[in-house]
Amino acid sequence: MYFYLMDILRIAILEFCRQRSKSSFCPSEVVRRLYPESWRHFLPDVRAKALEMYRNGEILITQNNEPIDPNVEPKGPIRISKL
Repeated sequence: MYFYLMDILRIAILEFCRQRSKSSFCPSEVVRRLYPESWRHFLPDVRAKALEMYRNGEILITQNNEPIDPNVEPKGPIRISKL
């Protein structure tokens, strides 16, 4: 089930990037849409998937409008955007 969830999250992140091609978004927006009743439970999963996708060159992750270091787990709020 974990791999299935991660595939869903990847697809959802890419869809948000498509929809918001000109702006960034918070990872919580993705899980709020998918799991509105228990989104907080899935927030670590969407952040992990986003970081994996960033390391693979699929998306951009920023903090304070600057790309994060891909080798360090980000602390605090992050934003996801299309490359």
